[in-house]
Amino acid sequence: MQNEPSSKPKGLAGAHVTTAADFVSYQDGAVVSREIVKKPTGNVTLFAFDEGQGLSEHTAPFDALAQVLDGEAEITISGKVHQLKSGDDSHARRSAPRSEGAPALQNDAYDDSVLN
Repeated sequence: MQNEPSSKPKGLAGAHVTTAADFVSYQDGAVVSREIVKKPTGNVTLFAFDEGQGLSEHTAPFDALAQVLDGEAEITISGKVHQLKSGDDSHARRSAPRSEGAPALQNDAYDDSVLN
């Protein structure tokens, strides 16, 4: 008998309380990501950006929420640059071009939730 591919959504096991920033760590000169929820209706990915690092412009098939957990971030949505600090969040409509990153001299960790 062949093993059937799992249709179970990817994510954290069970329901429990967590501290999101504990799921990713900064690495010199790198962007670190960890997908903690992946479902047909949306994803939740945590990122840690070293200073000066970021993601190139991209789109998503769902509305997007980015929340800065630590440090500062520069988020560009549809060509408009936004400066965010710890505790701030941004929202982007599905298919809106966006990019995220940490300005030079500042680390940044944030939760990038893409929800339908």
